Amino acid sequence: MAIYLRRATLNDLDAIMTIIDQARVLLKENGNPQWQDGHPFTKTIANDIQQGYSWVLIDGQQVVGTAALQLTPEQTYADIKDGEWARPNEPYAIIHRVAALPSQSGQSLGKFIFSNLITVGYLQGVRNFRYDTHYKNLPVQKIGKDIGFVKRGTIYIDDKIDDKHMGFELNLPN
Repeated sequence: MAIYLRRATLNDLDAIMTIIDQARVLLKENGNPQWQDGHPFTKTIANDIQQGYSWVLIDGQQVVGTAALQLTPEQTYADIKDGEWARPNEPYAIIHRVAALPSQSGQSLGKFIFSNLITVGYLQGVRNFRYDTHYKNLPVQKIGKDIGFVKRGTIYIDDKIDDKHMGFELNLPN
């Protein structure tokens, strides 16, 4: 079966939230406080869909992964500690809320999601990509590093449990 990425619709909302809920449980089991304050919320994902930021990974006819590609800057990324962005004054896209079905573990779905989102952004003229993740989220750190993202410093997000995250950046040639 074909595995591909497509823009999410509101019809995908339940499947996306199921994936996020399962990922949240897995994060907790691994001692990672990320997403344990309840975010990302259904309202956030619905907004991502309405803004055209939300994407789903399809395997056959099943939604097996989700992420957002935000093409607008975010205040959270403006203030980086313990480092700096390589291209601080250039436009960038943010990869957010990446999750895949835990039952599909070992199929490199996270790497597939990242790679395809980079392609989507590149086709829209984006050459700089950023994402953040918790210091304990080793799988997402590895995915980014394997693709070529570089840890640039620490950013602080809106999280009631642990707001300290690692900021990663990928810079592609023009």
